[in-house]
Amino acid sequence: MPGCCGCCSALRPRYKRLVDNIFPVNPEDGLVKSNMEKLTFYSLSSPDKLDRIGEYLYQKATKDINRKRYKLAEIAMEAMDLLLQACHAQTTLNLFVESFLRMVQKLLEDSNPNLKIMATNSFVKFANINEDTPSYHRRYDFFISKFSSMCHSDSHDLRDSLRLAGIKGLQGVIRKTVSDDLVENIWEAQHMEKIVPSLLFNMQFCVNVMFVKKNLLASGDLTPVEDATNVTPPVLAEEVLRELVGRASFGHIRSVLKPLLTHLDRHELWVPNTFAIHTFRIVMISIQPQYSYTVVETLMQHLDNNFKSSPKTRTSLAVVLSKIIAIAAGESVGPSALDIINNLLTHLRTSVSTTTEITPEESQYQEALINALGEFANHHPDYQKIEIMLFIMNTVPDLSKKSKSDQMLQNILLKSLLKVGNQYSTVSFEKAFPASFLQPLLRMARAPHDPTRIIVMQIFQALLDRHQNEKVLSTVSVKPYPALSQEPPSRSDIIFTHKYGANIMQALIDSMALSDRVDALTSSYNTAALLIVEMSCSETVQEFLLFILGIQQVASTVETLGAVHRCNLHSIAIALLVLISRVSGINNLLEYAQKIIEARREEAIYYLPPLLEPKKVVTKNLNLALPHLSIDKLALGECLQNAGMDAQRLNTGAPYTLNQTDNPGHRHSWVESVSNHMTQRNSSADLTLYNGDVDSVNSSPGVCKKALSPEYNFDAMKRALAEPTEAAKREQRERQMQIVRTFREGEFDELIRRTEPKHDLIQNRLNELFNSLAVERQITQSDSKTAQLQTTNEKPVYETKFPELFYY
Repeated sequence: MPGCCGCCSALRPRYKRLVDNIFPVNPEDGLVKSNMEKLTFYSLSSPDKLDRIGEYLYQKATKDINRKRYKLAEIAMEAMDLLLQACHAQTTLNLFVESFLRMVQKLLEDSNPNLKIMATNSFVKFANINEDTPSYHRRYDFFISKFSSMCHSDSHDLRDSLRLAGIKGLQGVIRKTVSDDLVENIWEAQHMEKIVPSLLFNMQFCVNVMFVKKNLLASGDLTPVEDATNVTPPVLAEEVLRELVGRASFGHIRSVLKPLLTHLDRHELWVPNTFAIHTFRIVMISIQPQYSYTVVETLMQHLDNNFKSSPKTRTSLAVVLSKIIAIAAGESVGPSALDIINNLLTHLRTSVSTTTEITPEESQYQEALINALGEFANHHPDYQKIEIMLFIMNTVPDLSKKSKSDQMLQNILLKSLLKVGNQYSTVSFEKAFPASFLQPLLRMARAPHDPTRIIVMQIFQALLDRHQNEKVLSTVSVKPYPALSQEPPSRSDIIFTHKYGANIMQALIDSMALSDRVDALTSSYNTAALLIVEMSCSETVQEFLLFILGIQQVASTVETLGAVHRCNLHSIAIALLVLISRVSGINNLLEYAQKIIEARREEAIYYLPPLLEPKKVVTKNLNLALPHLSIDKLALGECLQNAGMDAQRLNTGAPYTLNQTDNPGHRHSWVESVSNHMTQRNSSADLTLYNGDVDSVNSSPGVCKKALSPEYNFDAMKRALAEPTEAAKREQRERQMQIVRTFREGEFDELIRRTEPKHDLIQNRLNELFNSLAVERQITQSDSKTAQLQTTNEKPVYETKFPELFYY
């Protein structure tokens, strides 16, 4: 019998004899190295036998596994690994790989954990081999399912080892399939729904593990070297997730995000949201930059789907969005940026419309959305921030809608606008306040709802404050502000003030008159003070003084205001007067303001800051009939003249009043008011504005001399043809009232003295004209022909007499 067996053994194929010789008599001795070298040499010499060698090794390993001879199965797996590494460049490798994968699958199906770990390591080695010829029929469904199940292993003895093996196996599958479009598509939902949750399951303990390690490192129980060398399942899972997301293209990124969001929902990992923030940060950092917008868009869609969830869940989602949205902002330009803003505003509107009362939890959700919007806008250039603010402003409900929900929505959207405004760095007011943005903002400054007006004032403060003076000027005071920072306004800022300053100050007066709340008045004062500090100069000081006189006039004449309210307006007026005198450096004006302050301290301390609380003051003790304590317009004009400054605008202009219509599109020019003195004379009794330069052109029948603007440029000519502005009409009414008061209250001798020079001058002019006409009648008929010849060679009479008609 032994001789028969030896005879039969000699008849067996050589590759089988070589395979049999690599197995030792004692399985504990391991692989026979010398015989393994012979088998490797034979495989390289006869590559056509490689597939048969693999099949035979698979058959032997299957028998050993069935008979529980695991050591021999491990030797067979080791031999296949060595053959794979040595023969990976062979063209017939595909056939061997089929046997190799069947071998790995057989080991993974067994319950022995050591075989599973060994099979996984073999698969990882195979995944790192670059094959020259792809396989079209190879599938990895089993390996994805098996490795995913290993990631969830709960075996107490080898739990971490099995989980590490499962994660490594998934990494191998990803590397083997994601780089080759001809093999199975791993991005299909059936595969991603197994891979992504398996990785997240292991990453869930990452935060706790890091916290424990931090404590161990602090206590000295764990050295940094041990920490660096010890690879844990959470760390490896995070690495694989980074690799998976980094390899995803635009069409595949949603395949990763969908199972990720599903896992967070099913395991209720949004509250608390520490793990969710950590995971999405990994995704945003690992993803290709041009696809980061897709993550934000997907998360917003998920927020849409959870609109019926609890406020805590929605708040956590919004917080996660705010944490990652800044990363995507750098890649979002144009429509994509406004699309994100629009989605955030839609969520805010939905939150307001679906709740009758704002609960603390719902308020936190809205604040999280606003923070997300602010974070997103913060990473955009300033010109896009202006576009974002204009976009938000256009979505704010109109003041005509006075329902509670509309007021809530106004406040929420204006808070969003304020969040963006705080991120904007103002350089030029003309760019920060375009007309399309300023006009609706001024309308909202007149809102009847106090919180709405306060938010609007905060928006103005954020955009006006270029030198961080907002906190310094947050208190109404007549004392000097030592920490005030100031620099002269640029030419463009002065032009902006000429153009829109009157409209802004008019809105501030209307806002101050709407409520007696101290916080609302303080906010309006803060805005006015910032406006003065940023724009005060010799060209704008007169308009600011008219603004201060307008506040005082409202406090003195509007009887519908409460006594405390009127006292507070007087306090704001004197505080602004002291501020403008300090920032403009006009000492005469400061001395006059100090005199008024001293007089008020003696007689009416309630006319000075701090502002009075309406509920804490007895109105009976307030005497408001104190005109001698008011700011005098003529005295202000004298202060300016003594300082060597022009006071014409202050003397002739009327203070601001309530509810005046403004038009931000109109360029309000204070030079215009001077030229209108000449263009709008409609009374022969206007003695103060009479122009003594009268010539024959004015007295010619049928021809009127048109006074020209002092500035001979296109804008001046255009204004000369335009209709009179509101400011011009106000000045005209003021001049007429002055004329009426002069004739009603002035003495007769004074009126005669004023009119005599004028009549004498006109009479002299008329006498000169009549004398010239008498001389012309004495010309004889004999000179008529000579006169006709001269007139044919000279210019027409209308060009000689009236050249000013052809200036335009």
